[in-house]
Amino acid sequence: MHVKCSAAVESRRRLLLRAAGAAPLLAWSLALAVESDPLPVPEGTPRERAVRVYNEGVKVLLERRHAEAQKLFEQALALDEKFAEAHNNLAFSVRMQGAQHFERALRHYNRAIELKPTLAQAYMYRGVLFTQMGDMAKARADHARLLGMDRDLATRLAQVIDKAAASPDDRSGIAGQYE
Repeated sequence: MHVKCSAAVESRRRLLLRAAGAAPLLAWSLALAVESDPLPVPEGTPRERAVRVYNEGVKVLLERRHAEAQKLFEQALALDEKFAEAHNNLAFSVRMQGAQHFERALRHYNRAIELKPTLAQAYMYRGVLFTQMGDMAKARADHARLLGMDRDLATRLAQVIDKAAASPDDRSGIAGQYE
């Protein structure tokens, strides 16, 4: 379950956009960060601690401190390995640390989808990862799956795929900036 963006989260996104000069791909990335929003804490349940650690990871992720966020998502998963959103955000965090982490990111996107097949953001970001890895067929397959789940995310993934297809040797606008 996802919650709407809080005013504080939205304020941080706008601040990041201004700091980045509102680059189009960064704008998409921040608009798509909805899966990174904090989750409601299920108080009095075994999952409570995992969600609290996850939510702290989200705060750090929104500050673009990917290595630190990675550690928090790993802690959340140590508390609850079946936490799909934590797998998704861990994948995102490690992916943003460079191509040497792409295989690990892919494993976590796959696990997020295995645990929660309706987590549209995992298909979106895995599709971006496939694009970064040069596997356009798999990126298009994730796009096709998104069409039936979330048309806005599907449209955004299509734009990433189209940009990569138009300039396959220029990954700077995708790998370096798109989140």
